[in-house]
Amino acid sequence: MSQFDTLTVPGLSDDEQSILNRLVGQLKDKESRNLLRQRLYDNREVARRIGDTIPGEYFRMGIVLGWTGKAVDTLGRRCTLERFVWADGDLDDLGARQVWDDNNLRSEINSAKVSSLIHGPAFLVNTTGIDGEPKSLIHVRDALTATGDWNPRRRRMDNLLSVQGRDDQGKPIEFALYLDGLTVTAVKADGKWTVERQPHPWGVPVEAMVYKPRVGRAMGASRITRPMIGLQKQAVRALIRLEGHMDVFSFPDFWLLGALGSDIKGTDDANVAAMAAALGRIRGIPDLPADDPNARDNNLDRADIKQFPASAPTPNLAQLNALAKLFARESALPDSSLAITDFANPTSADAYDASQRDLIDEADGAVEDWSPAVKRSHLRALAILNGETEIPSEWQTIEPKWRDRRYTSKSAQADAGSKIVPLIAAATSEVELELLGLDEQQIRRVMAEKRRAQGSSVLDRLRAAAGGNQPAE
Repeated sequence: MSQFDTLTVPGLSDDEQSILNRLVGQLKDKESRNLLRQRLYDNREVARRIGDTIPGEYFRMGIVLGWTGKAVDTLGRRCTLERFVWADGDLDDLGARQVWDDNNLRSEINSAKVSSLIHGPAFLVNTTGIDGEPKSLIHVRDALTATGDWNPRRRRMDNLLSVQGRDDQGKPIEFALYLDGLTVTAVKADGKWTVERQPHPWGVPVEAMVYKPRVGRAMGASRITRPMIGLQKQAVRALIRLEGHMDVFSFPDFWLLGALGSDIKGTDDANVAAMAAALGRIRGIPDLPADDPNARDNNLDRADIKQFPASAPTPNLAQLNALAKLFARESALPDSSLAITDFANPTSADAYDASQRDLIDEADGAVEDWSPAVKRSHLRALAILNGETEIPSEWQTIEPKWRDRRYTSKSAQADAGSKIVPLIAAATSEVELELLGLDEQQIRRVMAEKRRAQGSSVLDRLRAAAGGNQPAE
C-alpha cells in the first residue's frame, strides 16, 4: 500500500486506524473497475481509436451505445418493491408508513438496486436522525463510496467505511466508519480532523444488497459483465465504420475518363470540390477537336463519365444486428429489446411471457438475493423508530412484497382472481394453497387471516352464549 492509499486521522485508536487504512486501500483497488462500469451505465465511455483504417475524426465524434445501461434498467424495473406486509400484525401500529414516507423508501430501494446491478454490492445504512431530521433513517451507499468486510459465518458486515467527502486530489476529508456497536465520524476542515464517536446497540447497522453472490465472492458481481463490455465496444466500432461508410459511399461514384485537368477547374483555376463533383456540379465538358494535339490519333475525342451506384450499408448493419443479438443473449434480454432486424413480435400473451423467460428468471433471482437485506434494514428502522434496543422476535414475519416480475393485464388478473378466491376461501391447509399456486408469503398471510377470522367467530359465539345464559330480570 502506497502513502497515497493511507489516511492518518488523529484521534482514532490503533485498531480503528488499521481498519480505516485497509478499507481505504480496498476502495482504491476496486475504483478503476467500478468507474468503468459507472461510465458505461452513464453512456460516457467513448471508443478509443484502434488502428489506422478509420480516420481519428470519427473517434472524436463521441459515438456511444446505451446497451449496458439498458441491461441494468430493464432488469431493475422488473424488481419493484411495492410495500411491506405482516401476516401476524398491523404494520401501521409500528409506524411503518412513517418509515416509508420519511425515507422515500421505494425510491431509495430503486437507487440501491441500480447501484447493486452496476457494481455488485450496494449498502443500506441505518442511522438515527438528529435535530430537524426523521427519527429513523435509511441511507444508500454504492461501491464507489463505501466498502467493508463481510463475515461469512454471521452473514453480516463486520464493518463499513462510507466516504462522504473528498478534496481536489480525491483523498477523503469526511467519512463514517461503522464498527460493532460504534459509529466513528470524522471531518477534516482547515487541515484539522475532528472525530466523533456514537455508541449504539445495533452491532454494525449495515446491510449489503448484493447481485449474484456466490461462494468465494460474497459481494457478488456486476450485471455489466466483461462479455457485455466487449460486445458493446465492438458495436460502437461498427457504428463508427457505418458513419464513415455513409460519408464516403452513400452517394453514386463518378469516374471521368478522357478529360484534362483544366476541364474541371473552377473559378480562378480552383479545383472543383469533391462533394460538388459528387453532387453533379460538373455540367459539361467540351469535346476536343480533331486537330487538338491532345486528341487521340488526331480524332474527335470526348470525355466519358461512368457511374457506379451507391454502396449499401448492409454489411455494417448486419454486423451491428448480430452484435445486438449476442448482447441480448448475454444479458437475458429478448431480441426485440436490441436487434434492429430479424425479430418477430410475440403473437400472444404466452408467447410474450416465453420471450421474457430468461429476464424473468434473472429478476426472480435478484429479488431473492436482495430481500434479506431489505427486510433486516427495514426491521432495524422500525426498531429505532419505536425506541427498541433489539428487534422483537414477533417482527420476523414482516416481509418485503415485490411486484410480480411477470406482466399480467388487469383483465387477466381479475379473471384469475375471481376463479381462485372461492378456492382459497374453501382451503383448509397450506398444502391446498400451495397447489393453488400461492407463494410462501401469500400462504402465510391467508392462513393468518383465516386464524383471525376463526378467532373472531369463536369469540362471537361465546359472547352470544354468555348473553343467552344471563338470568331474566
